[in-house]
Amino acid sequence: MNTDVEHILANCRTVAVVGLSPKTHRDSFEVAQYLQSHGWRVIPVNPLAKVPSILGERVYASLTEAAAHENIDLVDCFRNSEDIPPIVEEAIALGIGAVWMQLGIAHPEATAQARAAGLRVVEDRCLKIDHARALP
Repeated sequence: MNTDVEHILANCRTVAVVGLSPKTHRDSFEVAQYLQSHGWRVIPVNPLAKVPSILGERVYASLTEAAAHENIDLVDCFRNSEDIPPIVEEAIALGIGAVWMQLGIAHPEATAQARAAGLRVVEDRCLKIDHARALP
């Protein structure tokens, strides 16, 4: 297994899910709900959400706003690949230690920038699948 994956699974428990949808059939909702059911704290980040909370947690309009109120270990991205660079820049600026890009999401330049800043990075993988595989 990838060492960044192992590190994240072993050390991260508060995750900002960027692009978390309030729609229960969406992958972002299913992954966040799964993480919650395994003891993770999920912080919804979605400027377009028209609801005050998702999965019982306050929705924030931006990662910066969420980080002003929460201690975040990991940023889990449910956004298009072209939307990743500003999310990575924000994570670096906020001192968040890790970024996870879900299945189908990758941005080599943003990944290189994050790694150069000392962040753990995972691209094109599902946090739910990797977490389930790592369970004893």
